Amino acid sequence: MDNESTSNIEVRIYDKSIGDWVIPIVLGAKPNSSKCYSAVLFDEDRILVIKGNSTSDDCFWFLEVNTAFVREQKRRFETDVVAWSKGVIGEAEIPIVISGPSGVGKGTLISKLVEEFPSKFGFSVSHTTRASRNKEQNGVHYHFTERNVMEKDIQDGKFLEFASVHGNLYGTSIEAVEAVTDKGKRCILDIDVQGARSVRASSLEAIFIFIRPPSFEDLEKRLRARGTETEEQIQKRLKNARVELEQGNSPGLFDHILVNDDLETCYKNLKKLLGLNEGAETIHKLLPEFVEVPLEHTASKIDQKILINCGNAEENSDRNTFLLDLSSTKGGAPGRTRGMNIHIIKPSTNGTKMLS
Repeated sequence: MDNESTSNIEVRIYDKSIGDWVIPIVLGAKPNSSKCYSAVLFDEDRILVIKGNSTSDDCFWFLEVNTAFVREQKRRFETDVVAWSKGVIGEAEIPIVISGPSGVGKGTLISKLVEEFPSKFGFSVSHTTRASRNKEQNGVHYHFTERNVMEKDIQDGKFLEFASVHGNLYGTSIEAVEAVTDKGKRCILDIDVQGARSVRASSLEAIFIFIRPPSFEDLEKRLRARGTETEEQIQKRLKNARVELEQGNSPGLFDHILVNDDLETCYKNLKKLLGLNEGAETIHKLLPEFVEVPLEHTASKIDQKILINCGNAEENSDRNTFLLDLSSTKGGAPGRTRGMNIHIIKPSTNGTKMLS
């Protein structure tokens, strides 16, 4: 489907069982309308759609028709399903999931990490169905949403983890994590063990770290030393802590376990685990530069690379050609597809020349 005009992309798939075209359930954020696009069958599971007159941060989209996520959603909906995944140029560091019982000091460790490396780490903004409180800003403290909207998004697989607390829903959406990664930062998720289990079962690739106290007695001392909670609240936290400490040892759940016996020692071990330089801010990874795919273009597939010819060959002999390398892609719906690389090929008197 090269250079097709469209104001909105409508997806239809051919159902062999009835011998006709049908409109499936479409999941994920879809591309904005475009006057021109190209479509290339990348593999048995995905179609690459290229928007004309768009920059590289918004022109590459994958329509998934038979990936693991799509097959799972087909079973759930008991009908045909497809899903969109936005393609992103460049690699990204995988998110970090940090869990541990209340009072173990994980919040302090995370704060020290962000303070020392402010340009490297970022937090995802959680969603909630509760009403905003004084001075809370939508999109800053929480994404405030309606319960029926959040329930549907949970059903559609858009949330990594969620829980009901005092009658309100709280959760971490895949989009919230992806938004941090889009800024060139590594996302930190500070969630409980049950939330970590949900993330582990999702399609998100992450590193899972559990922070535990040297002993249960030490944890109780820390909780009581706060002096901010009633005895009933302390007993509730201790009860939950026993369960989380037991679950923290579950095989295959956490990649690393750190004991917070001494805060500074534990922090040094956390930095070492994450490959961070001692006492120095790491160089912020630059976001990839944008290239623009014009309205008129054609696309063809060569192995795991897409050759994009820009403009009209008869009218413009100096037109650019882009080589889109998809051999290292990771991720996919319901999140982004990352790891694409793009090279510019310019014509020269000695033939073609690859610039980047």
